[in-house]
Amino acid sequence: MTDALTSTTSAPVPEKRSGRGPWATALSRLRRSRSAVLSSLVLLIIIVMCALAPFYASLAGSDPFRSNLGGKIMLNGAEVAVMQPSTTGLGLGVSPIGPTWTTQYMLGADTQGRDVAARLLYGGRNSLFIAGAATVICLILSAVIGIVAGFSGGVVDMVLSRIMDVLWAFPVYLLAISLSIVLLNSSFSIGPFTVTSGSLILPIGIIGVIYVPYVARPVRSKVLTLRNSEFVLASVGLGMPVHRVLTRDILPNVVPTLIVFVPILLALAIVTESALSFLSIGVQPPDASWGTIIQDGQTLLYSRPMVALAPGVAIAVTVLALNVLGDCLRDALDPRFKLG
Repeated sequence: MTDALTSTTSAPVPEKRSGRGPWATALSRLRRSRSAVLSSLVLLIIIVMCALAPFYASLAGSDPFRSNLGGKIMLNGAEVAVMQPSTTGLGLGVSPIGPTWTTQYMLGADTQGRDVAARLLYGGRNSLFIAGAATVICLILSAVIGIVAGFSGGVVDMVLSRIMDVLWAFPVYLLAISLSIVLLNSSFSIGPFTVTSGSLILPIGIIGVIYVPYVARPVRSKVLTLRNSEFVLASVGLGMPVHRVLTRDILPNVVPTLIVFVPILLALAIVTESALSFLSIGVQPPDASWGTIIQDGQTLLYSRPMVALAPGVAIAVTVLALNVLGDCLRDALDPRFKLG
């Protein structure tokens, strides 16, 4: 009797389950990660600052898209010209005003006398918008191609995989530059929309397409594994329609993979857009982006380095925050994740 009581009392007690779903668990892990919170806060600050670009421009009283070579501002109670006489070499020509660290021309002016701080915020809006839209397009195309190829198999899988291999064979920037040069000098219509050379749709579409193979292949591999899993085979055996199997069994298990790619694609899209705009085959005037501002400041690197330095720092900080957040998302959505 004593032995039976002892064996009963010493039996392991099963752990209580919290009852939370996988998404709630992943969100809880993100909240406990200092890196995730800090990177999210940095990204939020950047987004809010760029969203307030019109407010800053009205406060500074400057038009970031109009040349202001003959403009003047009040600085320390004195009227100062935006374009000042050059003090280098023979003293010929003019040089844009440097950072004032005040409301007007906080980061100085560029070669056209435009407020660099205002252009930085407006350029950030375009860079973030292009990156976000391109990421959405890339994820949708990758999900469709990866799921169809992985679940269908056979000829469909072979054709889609070979198309992805062809795109994969091209270096990313070479493919992006080639598409930009071809499409930049032409205008065409997509349904009710007319795409012109200066439209933001061009860099969005180009960046959204060139990264599809890099996401579609992992999605296809995930679907190939899911297709042979017991719950999918059971659904197929019960005669469930294909669309129901894809939407109820396959897609929910692919979504975590797509979410992990979101910060990575955003970072890649920002860098790619900046490179194309720097080469004058991305965002076209009068619009601005971080890449176009760097291009404007390349001739002022020695006299007014802040023109090129400010957007460069903005790109570096944004991409770094997105990469850190991507690592945290991967760890949070990994079912084998263990708290240290």
